[in-house]
Amino acid sequence: MTEFTMDRLRENLESLKMKNTLEILDNYLERAVAENLNIVDVLDHIFSEEAKSKRKQAYEKQIQMSGFPIRKTLDDFDFSFQPSIDKRQIDELATMRFLENGENVVFLGPPGVGKTHLASALGLVAARHRFSTYYINCHQLIEQLKKAHFENRLPDKLKVLAKYRMLIIDEIGYLPMDIQGANLFFQLIARRYEKTSTVFTSNKTFSQWNEVFADVTIASAILDRVLHHCTVINIKGESYRLKERKEFMRQKQQIVNTLFDQGNA
Repeated sequence: MTEFTMDRLRENLESLKMKNTLEILDNYLERAVAENLNIVDVLDHIFSEEAKSKRKQAYEKQIQMSGFPIRKTLDDFDFSFQPSIDKRQIDELATMRFLENGENVVFLGPPGVGKTHLASALGLVAARHRFSTYYINCHQLIEQLKKAHFENRLPDKLKVLAKYRMLIIDEIGYLPMDIQGANLFFQLIARRYEKTSTVFTSNKTFSQWNEVFADVTIASAILDRVLHHCTVINIKGESYRLKERKEFMRQKQQIVNTLFDQGNA
């Protein structure tokens, strides 16, 4: 193969934006010649590596656009610390069948028990499967919807939020919501109902959602749509943050005791 041909090959690869192939081309061609590989095997390897690189880039781009507050997987979750959670149920959710069926998921429980971790981890799985995914805090969501309403672009905003295959709405109930916010929230849920999947986290029981949404009728309408096709995970364990705090204090006390013992030795 002449240098002119190699230059033309590199130019074509660059035009086709096959960056991974450009990076591995020289070394792999040397290996192919040395091992006397046939052309089909060479092409198979090169295109397989390029496709793998493209999938990885698409995944990373999806993650960046999704707005996850944390990047923790299901493997990072300590199920032994939260025995109230049925891991088999979480594993079933990780198959993404609920997403393909347009069903919802709700994580309920007090602060610090891992609701955001699990919701975001499912979002990472969805992104890996090339499903459009977006995370947003409930308070931020309401503020964005109010702003869009004030600027006469609410339909466009709802359209954007309705298109995500998985929308994660975190921390419902942590901050109060007025009647306008509740109305806007209902419009979004109604848009997504039975079409796409929404994952919710909340520190409030469903019976307390009347207080969250400031109106019994609106709360009932929201719950009716959320729970129609839904998996509810009720977490009753302790806070991970309190666990870490207790562990820190235990280690600190051990250090103090050791220094005290050394001083008296």
